[in-house]
Amino acid sequence: MTYTVQIKVMPLKELLDPQGKAVMGGLENLGLSGVEDVRIGKNITLQVNADSPDKAKQIAEEASKKLLANPVMEYFEVSVN
Repeated sequence: MTYTVQIKVMPLKELLDPQGKAVMGGLENLGLSGVEDVRIGKNITLQVNADSPDKAKQIAEEASKKLLANPVMEYFEVSVN
């Protein structure tokens, strides 16, 4: 069966997010107030052929660890739909 797997990759909370800071500055320059912080990440969708949702999640987690996320700078979350 084919499962749709969503992977959210975000910078670690302890690290500076230069892209997020740039967007924050842009929002301030546009006069948009009330935004306290911006973090920019990636959303990755995989179509995974697997025997079960758990196996699809396992495949996506392995792909994330080995290729899609840099564990030194990013964390990831996997969900199967």
